Amino acid sequence: MDYSVKNNDIIVCEKDFDLDETLDCGQAFRWKKIDRGYRCTYEGRFLNDSLTVSQVSDDTFVFHDVSEEDFLGKWADYFDFDTDYSELKKQFSEDETLAKACSFAGGIRLLRQNSWECLISFIISQNNNIPRIKGIIDRLCEHYGEFPNASKMAEETPDSLSFLRSGFRAKYLCDAADCVNSGTVDLNAIATAPIDEARAALKKIKGVGPKVAECVLLFGMYRKEAFPVDVWIKRVLADYYPNGFPEFINENAGIAQQYLFHYIRNLNE
Repeated sequence: MDYSVKNNDIIVCEKDFDLDETLDCGQAFRWKKIDRGYRCTYEGRFLNDSLTVSQVSDDTFVFHDVSEEDFLGKWADYFDFDTDYSELKKQFSEDETLAKACSFAGGIRLLRQNSWECLISFIISQNNNIPRIKGIIDRLCEHYGEFPNASKMAEETPDSLSFLRSGFRAKYLCDAADCVNSGTVDLNAIATAPIDEARAALKKIKGVGPKVAECVLLFGMYRKEAFPVDVWIKRVLADYYPNGFPEFINENAGIAQQYLFHYIRNLNE
């Protein structure tokens, strides 16, 4: 990653990165596309830190009104700028299907999110669509004036969360808050536990099944071996990998999944 400071902005030159493909692919729900005269611009939040970022060209980006300290200490990590995605795609492209997926949407990156925010977001995502997920999260943050921590949410009940209009998910949100606030579920410990232990620990929370657990591990804990499976990935596995996913990809299977998910979903729309 190369960057420079210009007035109050950070100008970043980075290959293998696309804002539309990264911020609108269903791994995070607090980003909104706005018009500022660039190829594309998004404004959003990571916990309670806000950002406006624009894409100028294939490999040039403007992080607006961001100090160099905040960019290096927060946003460079969030956008995974320390990972060589060119090398990852080179490895993935040894597989014919993944080669097509990487060529189709080569600008996807894994966002390194907060585990608590990610847990709540993907509980809300169950049997839901992206606009409605974003609406529920917006109402949650508007109610508290910020993204609430577990101790604040532990004071809630399913009835008191009725303002979210989240349906059956409200009771799961309450259980997640209670588990994390009480220490029954330790997200920091889960982040470094052996992967099968981590999966089992997350599934102690009511409403957290295999898919939500994998999403939290991948997007909220940067466990790149995690592999969320939804209807699209089930189709990929059935159609292209009937004998199993290539073992050489296992260490980065979650990142490979992102390319495949975007590719197969758009191929069939």
